[in-house]
Amino acid sequence: MSKSFDVCIRGDGVVGRTLALLLARERLRVALLTPAPPQPTPAGPPAADVRAYALNGASRQLLETLRVWPDLPFATPVRQMQVWGDNGGQIDFSSDSLAQDALAWIVDVPALEQQLMQAVRYQPQIELVQAPVPAALTVVCEGKHSRSREEFGVQWTVKPYPQKAIAARLSTEKPHDGIARQWFVGGDILALLPLGGADGHAVALVWSVSPEHAEQLEKLAPEDFCTALQAVYGEDTSHALGALQLTSERVSWPLALANAAHWVGPGWALAGDAAHTVHPLSGQGLNLGLADAACLARVLGQREPWRALGDEKLLRRYERARKGDVLAMDAVTDGLHGLFAQTASPWQMARNWGMKGLAHSGLLKRWMARQATGL
Repeated sequence: MSKSFDVCIRGDGVVGRTLALLLARERLRVALLTPAPPQPTPAGPPAADVRAYALNGASRQLLETLRVWPDLPFATPVRQMQVWGDNGGQIDFSSDSLAQDALAWIVDVPALEQQLMQAVRYQPQIELVQAPVPAALTVVCEGKHSRSREEFGVQWTVKPYPQKAIAARLSTEKPHDGIARQWFVGGDILALLPLGGADGHAVALVWSVSPEHAEQLEKLAPEDFCTALQAVYGEDTSHALGALQLTSERVSWPLALANAAHWVGPGWALAGDAAHTVHPLSGQGLNLGLADAACLARVLGQREPWRALGDEKLLRRYERARKGDVLAMDAVTDGLHGLFAQTASPWQMARNWGMKGLAHSGLLKRWMARQATGL
């Protein structure tokens, strides 16, 4: 006799596993579709995962309620964020100004996924499956390249950016002091995010550049890559971090702003990157996905006793609650990308003036920092 499931979640990344645990707390029977692990090839084992994401306070609270928040050194607090423009503009944000422990936490994704999977395996309401199974509700968390989204006939609108992101891990001669650093230079966007705990000597690199420049950077020898990196951020950061050493492979991917026309339908819903993607300059991609999971679980948990899980009117409550926040973040990230992509002198002057004004704005600066915390 086949088992009966309330919800089938397609996609077992961070958002899918988090949603499964949240729904299991609501006493729902969940099937979590888990693909087979990648197999070693003649060229060797799969490349190490270099992903690291900035998670805000709201995401941390959510994951802590599930008891899956990674321990140090896999969740590094960001005490300060320093942002530089391309014409002398600079702005700093500090957790002290908000009376918070941190502005955000840079989380090692493989460590977080491991914590989540351990929790999933100990949850009797969740069953790992290798193929989609019938359920009252199917939730698609497969990421931006979702096949299930096509299966449900959802229109997927993509606005490609003329950029690729390069990600890697580096060691630093000096401790990073819990400072996240970001540069907007000549249309490129470079971020160095602290790893390895508050006194760590490692950073995660996310460098958004033109496809042509990305190809050149990926071909450089490790020491030449670090030299090119140091040429972007200048002497102050060179003095603060000391010598850099590449400690991982470099991975890259094309950047785009993308949105699903509809997030829900009869018996199905989209969440995370299957519903929306944003430019990584804001560091909010995974925060948006985790907020989707929390909202959908809340809507399902608060449904009327007579309403089915796959009721489209019920699911539209989730779509309405989340779509506004996501579209607002789309506008912010797309606007910032467009602003800093302009290289003409008048644009540089305007950006520099705006950053200096914001740096001295007090209340506006604190409001922006609090928005970033998700609290």
